[in-house]
Amino acid sequence: MKKSLYKREILAKHVEKHSSTGAFFRDFILGGQDGLVNVLGIILGVAVATNDPKIVIIAGLAATFAESVSMGAVAYTSTKALSDYYRSEEEREKYEIEHMPKKEKKEVYDIYYSKGFRGALLNKIVSNITSDKKRWLDIMMKEELGLSKEITTPVKSAVIVFFAALIGSFIPLTSFFFLPMKTAITVSLIISSIALFITGAVEGKINLSNWFKKGLQLMIIGMLAAFVGFIVGKLSGHP
Repeated sequence: MKKSLYKREILAKHVEKHSSTGAFFRDFILGGQDGLVNVLGIILGVAVATNDPKIVIIAGLAATFAESVSMGAVAYTSTKALSDYYRSEEEREKYEIEHMPKKEKKEVYDIYYSKGFRGALLNKIVSNITSDKKRWLDIMMKEELGLSKEITTPVKSAVIVFFAALIGSFIPLTSFFFLPMKTAITVSLIISSIALFITGAVEGKINLSNWFKKGLQLMIIGMLAAFVGFIVGKLSGHP
C-alpha cells in the first residue's frame, strides 16, 4: 500500500506517463513495420517484373495509401472493441461488488492467498482493498480478469498507426523517385534493413527484451518479405 497521498499521486502520474508512452510506441511500431514490410515486398516484386520505375512508384503509392488506411481502420476497430469489452466487464464487476459483496470479497481473499499472503496480513489487505470501491474495482479488473484500461483512444490509435504506416511505406519507396532501377533496389533494401533493425531494437527496449535479437528478427522478417516479392517478380515473366 502507498505510504502517503503524495507518493500515490506521483506514482500514478509516472505509471500513466509510462503507459501512454508505451501505447504510443506500440501503435507507431505496429504501423511502421507493417507498412514498410508490405510495401517493400510489393515494390521489389513489381521492380523485378517490369523494370519500369514509373510502374514501381505507382504500385508503391497505391500500396502505401491502401495499407495506411487499412491499418488505421484496423487499429481503430480493434482498440474500440477492446475498450468496449473493458467497459462491459467493468460494469459487470461494479454490479457484483454492489450486489454480491461477500462473493467478491472472497475472490479478493483468494487472489492474495494465491500470492502467498496468510493470516492477519491477508485479512488486512482484503479489508483495505474492499474499503474503497474504486480500488476494489481496479483490483478485480487487473487481478481477476487481467484487464487494464487502454490509455490510447481508438481515434488516437488509428491516427498514429495511419501516419506510422505512411512513413514506413515511404522508406523502401523513396529511392525509386531519384535513382536508376538497379541502384534504387539496392538502396531500398539497405535502408529498409536498417529501419527494420532500428524499429525492432526500439521495440525490444520498450518490452525490456533483447534489443539486438529483436532488431535482427524484424530485419530478417522484412528481408524474407522482400525475397518473396523478388521470387514473385521473377515468376511474372521479366527476363
